[in-house]
Amino acid sequence: MLYWALIFFVLALVAGLFGFGGIAAASASIAQILFFIFLAVFVISLVAHLVTGRRPPMV
Repeated sequence: MLYWALIFFVLALVAGLFGFGGIAAASASIAQILFFIFLAVFVISLVAHLVTGRRPPMV
């Protein structure tokens, strides 16, 4: 998901560079939404890992 946020961020930068303001704003907002979703999923998985207290198996 972070990959897609970075893709939309780069798309927004390129569109802004060429003067497409509407496309740049839309891509930037999509990238921002995806980043915050990624951040929320990361925090939820971190809390779930801390609550369960299981450690990964040693290889």
